[in-house]
Amino acid sequence: MNRIIVTLECTECKRRNYTTTRNKRLHAEKYRIKKYCPFDRKHTEHKESK
Repeated sequence: MNRIIVTLECTECKRRNYTTTRNKRLHAEKYRIKKYCPFDRKHTEHKESK
């Protein structure tokens, strides 16, 4: 039960586009991933949010 569900938020438009899981024992820091934002229509950095 170390995996938690996290929501990824676009850093430019501030919309929550993706959900994923993360192992909080192996990755203690928050995720920052470059993913495609359909609202901006380009690849932007997404960060973990509540």
